[in-house]
Parts: sequence; C-alpha cells; structure tokens
Amino acid sequence: MSSREYPDRPWIGVGVIAFRGEEVLLVRRSKPPRQGEWSIPGGAQHLGETAEEAGRRELLEEAGITVGPLVLAVVVDALARDDLDRTRFHYTIIDFAGRWMDGQVVPGDDVSEACWFSPAELARLGLWSEALRAIEEGRRRLAETDQRKSFSPSSPR
Repeated sequence: MSSREYPDRPWIGVGVIAFRGEEVLLVRRSKPPRQGEWSIPGGAQHLGETAEEAGRRELLEEAGITVGPLVLAVVVDALARDDLDRTRFHYTIIDFAGRWMDGQVVPGDDVSEACWFSPAELARLGLWSEALRAIEEGRRRLAETDQRKSFSPSSPR
C-alpha cells in the first residue's frame, strides 16, 4: 500500500464545499499537508466508497454537518515537493458543493477548528488559490442548478 507521504501514486481526496446562505464552511487542518491552514473539509477516498460517499463522510467526520444534493465544483491536483524536488505529497482532489442541511458545526478528526465564513472574510484567511477557485466555482455551479430548477418550460419567456 502506498504511503501518503512520498507516495508511489497520487491519492484521491474528496472535499465538500458547504454553503449556508452566502457563508462557506472551512476547517483548520491539524496534520500535514497544510497543517494549520484553513481549507475545504475533505480527505482520502476509501476503497469501495463512491466519491460522493467519501465527501459526505469526510464532511460529517470533520465538521459534524450534512448537506443536500451535491454538484461537482472542481478537480485539482495538490502537489508538495521537498527540498530535493521529490514529490512529498500528491493528491488529486475532487471537490463537490452543496447546501447545509443539518447539524451543528463541531471540529472533528484531523481538524482543530471548523467555522462558517462570509465571502468578505475569505481574503484574510490565506487560503490556497485553488481553494478560493473551488469555492467560487462551487457557488457558481449551485446557482446554475438553482436557476435550472426554478425554470419551468410553461413559464413565459
């Protein structure tokens, strides 16, 4: 089995960008990689688990909440290299987006904090550029889904 540190293949990570109104849920990582940084809740997919199941499990484990229907937001690669330019960590991350449905935010395993943040607060958190992109893309895709649901073929144009 491949180790997460200095792996022989990329690991699949799955995250869920949870929205409550305009606010987005973020967690502060308590382990490498990105220890101490705020990020989208998520973690490694388990064998036999679908990507969506992995995202929902990780969201519940790390923050104690559930979301409604999910939409695919982004897929990114997170690479960290050591001083010798060896690949120390490599995750291919699938981020879904969904709207908060139930639960009180409580930090769980692998995180030290979990909080809701308004769009205006995101700039001060020092988020990874790909996390910011994922949040905006998740917000956009959920809005598109909402628009499609509200469209009725019989409504006037």
